[in-house]
Amino acid sequence: MSSERRVRVMIVEDSLVVRQLLAHIVGRDPRFVLASAVASAEEALAEIGRVKPDVISMDIRLPGIDGLEATRRIMSEHPTPIVVIADSVEDASLRISMNALRAGALSVVEKPVGVASSAYERIAETITTQLFIMSSVPVIRRRTFASAASAAAPPQPLARRSEFAKLSYLALAASTGGPPALAKVLEALPQDFPAAVFVVQHMGSAFMEGFAAWLHGLSPLPVALAEDGVAALPGRVYVAPGDRHLAIDPGGVMKLVSGPTAPTQRPSANILFESLARSAGSHTAGVLLTGMGEDGGQGLLELRRAGGYTIAEHQSSAVVYGMPAAAVRLKAAREILPLDAIGPRVAQLASKRAEG
Repeated sequence: MSSERRVRVMIVEDSLVVRQLLAHIVGRDPRFVLASAVASAEEALAEIGRVKPDVISMDIRLPGIDGLEATRRIMSEHPTPIVVIADSVEDASLRISMNALRAGALSVVEKPVGVASSAYERIAETITTQLFIMSSVPVIRRRTFASAASAAAPPQPLARRSEFAKLSYLALAASTGGPPALAKVLEALPQDFPAAVFVVQHMGSAFMEGFAAWLHGLSPLPVALAEDGVAALPGRVYVAPGDRHLAIDPGGVMKLVSGPTAPTQRPSANILFESLARSAGSHTAGVLLTGMGEDGGQGLLELRRAGGYTIAEHQSSAVVYGMPAAAVRLKAAREILPLDAIGPRVAQLASKRAEG
């Protein structure tokens, strides 16, 4: 790979040991050039205009300005793809990391461990993969996100209730850019929402408990990780663990599958949607949100064929228009809506106002 095409990485990390580990991980990968490694957000903000990195590795717990505020300023002043490097076991760090995603960061990965650790290579590979993939995401769109979404046409009035069955289940799936999008949809649901909600978010398994807790603090509905063999209750949100597939059996019984990685990802949106198509198709709404890749498109098509109400996020609001685009190509989505309209549409589906 020629030097002109190598990805320029800025590392922001106050720990000298972790900063050196990250520099080693980046430096040994021929896809990257280490453009800068700094110990504080203040240094990053001062350097970014000169360095012009393609992607930033951002620590969250920094002295002075923390990673969340640094993310906000970077996305406002020098929009650049940001990958958050977080301590997976520290609750406060996880909350800040999730809020950084809402502020414009693209993904969150575990901090590297010492080279003697058996987990070193796995974590290093995850870090480099995320840095490389996210370096190509056009994050400047985040600055015009609100105006683009609100400019899109509002959803049309719903069809008569007779055209689709009572809503018993809602399935939401997302990848890159997903946490803030999922929060946006859930925040729009009423406290008396009558359906059980299932969530697939592509994220490292170490972060899923913290992710569910973060959503719980934002959603009007209680949020928890899904449990194998438990029947889902209306008005509750169940998040798929990061290392297992979530499928729904008849009666809303959740099944966690530790099988091989399905076509692209574990947990897989396709597996969730397809299981609901089999068990409760006409009683299910399926929503495919922002994300890289094509996971969920085929499953959403199966759900639509089974009588489910299917929605894909519109390109105008998607951080990455990969997964929704796959659904659109397959004609899997009954509606294609900007993010701001999806939560209200789902609430409308479940309300008595949908009756005609």
